Amino acid sequence: MNNGQKNHIIELLRNSHFVKVLLIGFLVLLLQIPIVKIKGVIKERQQTREEAMTEVTSKWGKNQVLTGPSIIVPYINRSYQAQNRAQSQSGVDYAVFLPESLKINGKVNTQLLHRGIYKIPVYTLALDIRGGFAAPDFSEWTIAKEDILWDRAYLTMGITDAWAITKSPSLTWNDKKMNFTPGAGEFGRNKQGLNAKLKDNLDGSNFNFSLSMELNGSVGAFFTPSGRDTEIQLRSDWRSPSFQGTYLPTSRTVNKDGFEATWNVPFLSRNFPQKWQTSSYTNMDQMIESSGFGVEMISPVDQYRMSQRSVKYQILFLVLTFATLWLFEILAKIRVHPIQYLLIGMGMCMFYLLELSLAEHLGFIQAYSIASAAIVILVTSYSAAVLKASKRAVIVGAVVTLLYVYLYILLMIEDYALLAGSAGLFVALAAIMFLTRKVDWYSLTDIVVLKATIADKE
Repeated sequence: MNNGQKNHIIELLRNSHFVKVLLIGFLVLLLQIPIVKIKGVIKERQQTREEAMTEVTSKWGKNQVLTGPSIIVPYINRSYQAQNRAQSQSGVDYAVFLPESLKINGKVNTQLLHRGIYKIPVYTLALDIRGGFAAPDFSEWTIAKEDILWDRAYLTMGITDAWAITKSPSLTWNDKKMNFTPGAGEFGRNKQGLNAKLKDNLDGSNFNFSLSMELNGSVGAFFTPSGRDTEIQLRSDWRSPSFQGTYLPTSRTVNKDGFEATWNVPFLSRNFPQKWQTSSYTNMDQMIESSGFGVEMISPVDQYRMSQRSVKYQILFLVLTFATLWLFEILAKIRVHPIQYLLIGMGMCMFYLLELSLAEHLGFIQAYSIASAAIVILVTSYSAAVLKASKRAVIVGAVVTLLYVYLYILLMIEDYALLAGSAGLFVALAAIMFLTRKVDWYSLTDIVVLKATIADKE
């Protein structure tokens, strides 16, 4: 192969639009290297935020889950004594009785605590708890009266972080004042909570109770439907509640002043009974926990989650921006060097880093606006030099601007992101097909070959 043929091949490859498309695809793949690094930074900063949140909440109070109240009555299980089972050498088992009615009114006052650049939402929860119990009934079970240990009966209430109680509660039991002691009691000795001895206070057919307490918490406040009829009412100054759990509120109001929500849970919608023997239901704790419901105090916009979602669309941004430059090469007969493509691509990648770093200080919306404006100005200014015409650069800047507006819409309408994304890709492809519909790709190749042949003859 002589030098002329080599020059012919080199010129053909150099001017081949098919080769250019392959090269652009390679550059898009090459730019995934910094994108992967940026994803790592987002994950690292998110982990740092989680560590700051864990540190603050461990001292203030964690996600609070209130379980109960319930009456626990120990009794001697003769089958345990006969079998000498290892889990209960003493032969003592427990019967659990839930209230017939349970009504909880709560007020959640929130505030933001700072740990470095991070703001962690925490709250103080004031609770007024009222209800009534029927007398514990053992008639359905084959338990002798003398085996029931009434003198060891107690009322218990589980609290995830009982140490975060800020106001010591007192119990009113049938108009009688009683004091709580720490811990969930004899049966739940490994759990946090409160318990009050009911010795000599279980005479009668029904019992009314009331108590009030205040406790600190963070992230969320949850309850379990312990009553045969359970009603929970919460009000708060937090304006962005996220209602979670097995049951959603039967009524809710959310406005600029906060929210109010009411849950009404009837007995038949629960997956656990009104009373049981602990030896018969070994998984009852899991059943009760799985029925929990409540509210989370989430940030209106999580900058790390939004940044992660933004990065998912980076290939679309790179492809469409490069496609715009490539169309100028085709339609306006302008040469754009691969390094110029690469530099513009690096600028597009910088957007995600700017967005993340600014969002930690300004909030996501402000950070997105500033970062996108900075990249639009950068790309437009550079394109003016690359494309050798300000009008062409304005078109590139307009395309990039539309992309950022489009991305913002995708981020705000998460439920319809797939639909909007598919429609956007279709429109982009249709636009490229429309603009290149009259391009004679074979004639472009013939011109390149002709030029190379003439040069070779000369």
